[in-house]
Amino acid sequence: MDGRDVDVVVIGAGQAGLAAGYFLGRAGFAPESGYVLLDGDDGPGGAWRHRWRTLRLDGVHGIHDLPGLPLGAADPARPAAEVVAEYFQAYEREFGLPVHRPVRVDAVRDRPDGRLEVSTDSGTWTARALVNATGTWTRPFWPHYPGQESFRGRQLHTADYRGPEEFVGRHVVVVGGGTSAVQLLGEISEVTSTTWVTRRPPEFRVGEFTREEHGRAAVAKVEERVRAGLPPASVVSVTGLVDTPRTRELRERGVLDRLPMFDRINPEGVVWADGRALRADVILWCTGFRAAMDHLAPLRLRAPGGGITMDGTGVVDDRRIHLVGYGPSASTIGANRVGRTAVREIRRYLSLAPVG
Repeated sequence: MDGRDVDVVVIGAGQAGLAAGYFLGRAGFAPESGYVLLDGDDGPGGAWRHRWRTLRLDGVHGIHDLPGLPLGAADPARPAAEVVAEYFQAYEREFGLPVHRPVRVDAVRDRPDGRLEVSTDSGTWTARALVNATGTWTRPFWPHYPGQESFRGRQLHTADYRGPEEFVGRHVVVVGGGTSAVQLLGEISEVTSTTWVTRRPPEFRVGEFTREEHGRAAVAKVEERVRAGLPPASVVSVTGLVDTPRTRELRERGVLDRLPMFDRINPEGVVWADGRALRADVILWCTGFRAAMDHLAPLRLRAPGGGITMDGTGVVDDRRIHLVGYGPSASTIGANRVGRTAVREIRRYLSLAPVG
C-alpha cells in the first residue's frame, strides 16, 4: 500500500472526529499509515470556529472535555470560537493526530477489492473502514415559504450571523424556536426592534440542565429514531429551552412575546393567513441544520424512512461505515462516547474482515 492507503479514514476534525482519532491512536493504529483525519476547514475548531464572535464561553451550555486532555480554566468572557479553536489545536498537537486540511471530501465509493475510495479535492485515499464526523454546520436548513424570493430586505441563516451591530435601525424577524434563536434574538433586541416567530409555542424548562440526567435522556430519544432508520431530530430540540436569568430578563422586556409562524412573505415583510402583515427589513432563519453527508450518497445508505439505520455508531447495511456526530452524537453530550464505541467496533470488524 502507498501513503494514501490506510485502515481508517476519519472525515471531519470537530469534537467527534478528534475523539475518534484519539481512540484510534490508543487502539494501536499508526498515524498516517493506519489512519488519517480529513478536515474541510482552514484551521482547527470544527463548527465552533464559525460561531458568531459575540457568543462568549459563558453563553454556551458548556464545552465537553475531549478524552485525555481537559479544557481547563478559560476566561468565560472570551469568544467561544477562539477558546475552542485553541483547545482543539492543542489537542491535535498533544496526541499527534494526523489531520490533513483543508481537504474537502467529494464522494465515498465502493471499490472492487472491498475497500472504500475517498475522493477529495486533494486527491484520493482508500480505507478498510470509515468514520464520518462531518456534523451539520455546513448544511443550514432554509425552509421555503411562498413569496420568499420577492422579499426586498435581507435574509440570512444562523450560519451567516456575525453579530448584532449590522442590524441597527432595522426591524428583524427571528424565525425558530431553538436555543440559537433565543440567543440571537436577545442580542439583536438590544440594538434594534425584533419580532420572534415560531411554528410551535416554545417550552422553557425550569431547572438546571444536567448532562447526566437530561443529556442522556435526550440522546436516548434520538437513538430510537436512528435505530428505526428515521432522520434524527437534533439533541437540542429534544432537550428544549432552559429558563435562565437571561431568558427571564428577555421575557420581562417583551422580547419573548412570540407570534405563530407566518404563511407567506411579500416584498415588505411577512403575512399571516388572516391578512395581518408585518414590515421587516431582515428575516433571520434560526431553523437548524441537517447532517452533512452528501458525499456518502454513492454508498446508498439511506433507509426507506429517509434516515440511515444505525446500530450504535455503525451503519446496519455497511459495517465499514461509522457515523459520529450524527443523531445521538450531534452535540457534545455524546461525541466522546461514540468515538470510543466506533473504534472498538472498527477493531472488531477489521480483525474479522479479509484484507483487500
